Amino acid sequence: MNSDLKFLLPAMFLTVFYTKVGYSQIQNDLLIEQIIESVAHQVSEDFDFSELSERLNLYKRIPLDINEANKEQLQELIFISAAQINSILRHREENGLFLDVLELQSIQSFDPQILRWLFNFIVVLPRSEIKSLTLKNLSLNSENELVLRLGQVLEKQSGYYLSESRSDPAYAGSPLRIFTRYRYNYLNKIFVSVNLEKDAGEALSFSKGAKGFDFYSANISYKGKGFIKKIIVGDYGLQFGEGLIMWSGAGFGKGANISTIAKQDIGLRPYSSVNEALFMRGFSATFKFNKILFTPFFSSRILDAGMSESNLEISTLRVSGLNRTKSEIEGKNAAFQRVFGANTQFTAKKLNAGITGSYTRFSKPFAVGKSLYQQYNFKGSVLGNIGINYSYTYKNSYFFGEAAHSINSGFANLHGIISSLAPKVSLALLYRNYHRNYHSFFNQALAESTNAVNEKGFYAGLTLKFNRQWDLFVFSDFFRFPWLKFGVDGPSSGYELFTQISYSPSKLFKLIGRLRQQIKEENSEDLVMGLDLVDKRDFRIDLQYKISADFSLRNRVELVRYHKGELNPEYGFLSFQDIIFDPMGSKFSGNIRFGLFETSGFNSRIYAYEHDVLYAYSVPAYQGKGSRFYINGRYTLKRGFDLWLRYAAINYANQETLGSGTELINGSKRSEIRLQLRLQF
Repeated sequence: MNSDLKFLLPAMFLTVFYTKVGYSQIQNDLLIEQIIESVAHQVSEDFDFSELSERLNLYKRIPLDINEANKEQLQELIFISAAQINSILRHREENGLFLDVLELQSIQSFDPQILRWLFNFIVVLPRSEIKSLTLKNLSLNSENELVLRLGQVLEKQSGYYLSESRSDPAYAGSPLRIFTRYRYNYLNKIFVSVNLEKDAGEALSFSKGAKGFDFYSANISYKGKGFIKKIIVGDYGLQFGEGLIMWSGAGFGKGANISTIAKQDIGLRPYSSVNEALFMRGFSATFKFNKILFTPFFSSRILDAGMSESNLEISTLRVSGLNRTKSEIEGKNAAFQRVFGANTQFTAKKLNAGITGSYTRFSKPFAVGKSLYQQYNFKGSVLGNIGINYSYTYKNSYFFGEAAHSINSGFANLHGIISSLAPKVSLALLYRNYHRNYHSFFNQALAESTNAVNEKGFYAGLTLKFNRQWDLFVFSDFFRFPWLKFGVDGPSSGYELFTQISYSPSKLFKLIGRLRQQIKEENSEDLVMGLDLVDKRDFRIDLQYKISADFSLRNRVELVRYHKGELNPEYGFLSFQDIIFDPMGSKFSGNIRFGLFETSGFNSRIYAYEHDVLYAYSVPAYQGKGSRFYINGRYTLKRGFDLWLRYAAINYANQETLGSGTELINGSKRSEIRLQLRLQF
């Protein structure tokens, strides 16, 4: 540990004494958690929330001026729908500038919960003069943020030590995880972003030509209001249409919020995530010609990949970003990817329409899959995509969709509507049809599967606001897979039903009940029987209440039932208690969770989002029988200098070992500690 930190700590602490700092604001982690869970009701432990968390925290610290915010900026607040954004812009155009954010209460499309969230991210500011771009202003009117985060599993894992079967540790580096980030912001016009990360088990060295950290990411970007809307050099992301061709970063679909089925296509944006895959590296810009937005892009990246035995073909693209063992290191930088293309968007008051074209070339062709279900997988080294997208607002209805084609192979399309039928009733409908041979390497459209391919489906959602206290949200999603899938040796189908009812008699108390059922088909345990029905049901109750100005409590109980074919059902249970301490103006804030869980096995595991240090996230899987505890605290040492410390532990009953292979722990406990320092100046 000391060898990893010896070059980081002196620079970190010298910066503390030689920079000017400003006041920081106590972060309301519970607010961010509620928003994230509302747009992603079904999350996995590898889902990347860091980009979303950073974006929401930025706008909470530096709220948007509701009189200056454009459609694109409002789209970054993912919990408000496209129809609600159009309502804000239309109200501003018809009635003039907002005098107070409370004027939003007069817009019918907003419900009290969304407004309570929105008021944390917007303000009304006095008109300000435009500052000239000089070196002095670039320094005086800028914000800088430096973050150092350290984390480590405290128990010994077999990959870090010698064993009878190997003379050297399996992992090349120490168990310490190190993440460093720097952000520069000049009046929300010029941005600089730098990320450096070493995962647990990866080597960190600058000697003998080693490059130090395993992952580096950086970009510089500019936002304007004239002919040049945006320019980015370095790492960036693209979000166009509904995600059929080009979408990198967080993309939600079916959630506990009706607005999430229509994606908020931000277009070009700086890449700031710690995820080491699915981003562009090169340059791009957005130019505005009256009502036309034109965004050309170019990317050139070296990728991690698994190679065929001959080493002449790509068998898989590795997206984990982990380079710890000999085999992982051999696959590092094994393939080369070049992407270029453009998006042209027509924007009007009610209509947006665009066309996207992209060309992707790899240094080596993809290997042909040996299994029958892989028959229609992408083959070759070159892929072209072209597609059109649209959105149109008519009165209280928002229409949206996208149609795409992978050249020389399949098609994909989706079309939907979100409509306010009455002040307290909203409806959402969506149809999708993705061919089995449709291909896109940046595909994140709404789908039941991981990618929008080999799927047909129809979604219907309904929101009812009975009064200020009660509201109901339901959706059904019916889907069919015309071709085989992994673990499904035949065409299959299924459906998902979701119901959530909320009761909130005051701002201090909220009760949420949620029921979800998902029916799918999978291979039978008896190969002769073909496919079995898999019925998974999930019931959850959340209780949130504030007992004083400083303390809030949250309770959850969740039950899961998993039943496949003629096998005995599996059951899962989770219950936890959160205590949140967040006094206004205090130097200290924190939260504690204690939970109990018991599940029959892997299929009945339960995921739960957890509080973490700022910009980080945790979504552990509760599986087996045991208890979970964590404590997460923040202390402001001085102006602009904050310290986070998090300790989390999970204890299993009746287990002598945890994990397997290089992650094996001798014992029944796995604990982790994280330390984070943030300097703002």
